[in-house]
Amino acid sequence: MATARLRWRSGILPLIGSGACVGAMLAGADADRLRTGTWGGEHVALTVTAAGAHVEFDCASGDISQPLMVDPDNRLAVEGVFVQEHGGPVRLGEEPERIPARYSGRLSGQTLAFDVTLIESNETVGTFTVVHGATPRVRKCR
Repeated sequence: MATARLRWRSGILPLIGSGACVGAMLAGADADRLRTGTWGGEHVALTVTAAGAHVEFDCASGDISQPLMVDPDNRLAVEGVFVQEHGGPVRLGEEPERIPARYSGRLSGQTLAFDVTLIESNETVGTFTVVHGATPRVRKCR
């Protein structure tokens, strides 16, 4: 009887322990991922999903097609595209130029400060600050 109890305990405890480890690993992975939802700031709106993000600027937009992860120092560095927009109507068949860009910054609590840099020219488009859940203040081109 004692042997049967020992076998049951030794068989189930490693399974319980491994489930706890998997749960901890998943929680750690989520902790490294930027929170989903709307992040707002002056001249910028960042919409984060599990798969990536879309950014709206005053007269431009951008897309990131991979999860936004921060490193142990809460730094973000990810590549995406930047699209410069123009005032007036978009012409039928007009395809905007999607310029490769690097989005890099630092997360501090619920605030993300980030730069947008065009990869080929190394030109910095700007520095932006967004707060999770804040209302974005974007003024589109006229």
